[in-house]
Amino acid sequence: MRSRYSAFAVGDADYLLRSWHSSTRPGRLRLDPGQRWTRLEVLGVDRGGLFDTAGTVRFRAHYREAGRPGSVDEHSRFVREDGRWVYLDALPD
Repeated sequence: MRSRYSAFAVGDADYLLRSWHSSTRPGRLRLDPGQRWTRLEVLGVDRGGLFDTAGTVRFRAHYREAGRPGSVDEHSRFVREDGRWVYLDALPD
């Protein structure tokens, strides 16, 4: 989760695509260069440990765009694919 946030912060779309599950990965990803990610809050974690194959992370990511603050709240699912943790999708609230 934190590595994906960092990839958003530095604009590394290739890493984001590599860390996305093959069944839900978009064909391409365009990041908004005007959006500056400023902080990540991990609000909760369920599973996702060393011996798990799936887990969830609830987070709030803060950004600034056009001088205004904003945030994104998400409850994300992660699974192991080929031994690596990858983003699967967002759970509905």
